[in-house]
Amino acid sequence: MKTDTSNTVDSPSLVTKVNKKSRKHWLSWLLILGLVGGVGYPVYYHLAIRPSQQARQGVLTQPLERRDLTITVSANGTVKPERSINLSPKNSGILKRLLVQEGDNLKEGQIVAYMDDSNLQGQLTSARGQLAQAEANLQKLEAGNRPQDIAQAQAQLEEAQANLRRAEAGNRPQDIAQAQARLNSAETNLNRTEDDFVRNQQLYNAGGISLQILNQIRADRDNAQSQVNEAQQALALQQAGSRPEDIDQLRATVRQREEAVGLLRAGTRREDIDAARAQVMSARGSLQNIQAQINDTIIRAPFDGLVTRKFADPGAFVTPTTAGSDVSSASSSSILSLASINEVVTSLAETNISQISLGQPVKITADAYPGETFAGKVNQIAAQAVVVQNVTSFEVRVSLADPQNLMRSGMNVEAEFQVDQVENALVVPTAAVVRRENGTGVFVPGSDGEPVFTRIETGLTENNFTQVKSGLSGDEEVLLSFPPGSRPQSTPRRGILPGMGGGGGRNRGGRP
Repeated sequence: MKTDTSNTVDSPSLVTKVNKKSRKHWLSWLLILGLVGGVGYPVYYHLAIRPSQQARQGVLTQPLERRDLTITVSANGTVKPERSINLSPKNSGILKRLLVQEGDNLKEGQIVAYMDDSNLQGQLTSARGQLAQAEANLQKLEAGNRPQDIAQAQAQLEEAQANLRRAEAGNRPQDIAQAQARLNSAETNLNRTEDDFVRNQQLYNAGGISLQILNQIRADRDNAQSQVNEAQQALALQQAGSRPEDIDQLRATVRQREEAVGLLRAGTRREDIDAARAQVMSARGSLQNIQAQINDTIIRAPFDGLVTRKFADPGAFVTPTTAGSDVSSASSSSILSLASINEVVTSLAETNISQISLGQPVKITADAYPGETFAGKVNQIAAQAVVVQNVTSFEVRVSLADPQNLMRSGMNVEAEFQVDQVENALVVPTAAVVRRENGTGVFVPGSDGEPVFTRIETGLTENNFTQVKSGLSGDEEVLLSFPPGSRPQSTPRRGILPGMGGGGGRNRGGRP
């Protein structure tokens, strides 16, 4: 086996290459460590060394930051329903059925109760009958006369015309001859009875017959004489013909029947149809009136709401009233009290009312629910102020968003009206702002560590932060505390003692 010894470990060229690589490797690590040290030490100084030094020296600083500031106006308020009524019937009566109880949630149009309507059912039946009668009469007039009625009237007319013609034509010769024959027969009978009477008169005078027989024969003769007289009168009537008065009466009857036929053929007058239609409308109105009264006995909820109180039970006499009685089954009371969704009613001073507008967001808190916040919006602003104890204020109503129905009517709440908002504002802690004779400003650490007063223009103040409009760039830190014995004193504003605020009211957020 043959060994290659041309490149051994002790070779000068190999040692030189290894030394060059080692130097480059260490130089890279030294460069990285230098960069890390140069950047890390300032960070470590600000995060660890300087705070500890400041803490030992009693100095506390805070960098500036940016926040969204909101200006609010606070006011106390009370939870009240938007609408609240005592539900009553339109007419006095007996409460028949009650379908709800206190605490029930009602929908608009939901049936609440039924009133006794027994006295109206009979009137409803009568009104329906009157309407049906009026409608039938109208249909009859609109349909006109039937052909059978016209034919009957025509027949009566023809009969009257025939009677008139017969009267105008007079009696027929045959009728006169018949009357003459009756007269002749009557006269013959009279002659016979006259002869019998004369003969029997002689027999009576001679004592051959009794007076009774003679009287009988005399009666027969008188009867025959009456028949002759009647036959003579009948013959005279036949010979004289019809009387003018009878002819005139028959003519009038004919004209009457002609007019009747003409009316039937002409049909119903338009005025009669209009009158019948008016009767139908009147009957229909009466029916609708009764139906409306029956519908009024069904009590419905006029809006969505909550039954807050019940005033009457079934069997109670209730009347139309807006004031509920405190006694159940009272002689004069409502049925129940209904309240709609709740709202917040607040009272704002006239100095703040100009900052309030419709639709403005409101944050609502209640002592009954600590930590809970309810949203709302300005719903109504009173048009007229109220003066109580020389304090002028305006009532402001706020709609309340309470999906869980936690709020109860009568609760006391606090409402914060969002008046204005500044976004991304440069702020400093309000405790760092000091006032001096030469203006308002803050102290920042100087290059030598000494506090340096820097004037600033302040803006809004919210909670513990004050807006800086000018004077600082945003990269500075402001002093919140100073070394012992080096705290500068603020110069109070004229007319304001140190430690006392210069404003009034309950504005949250404003100018310091």
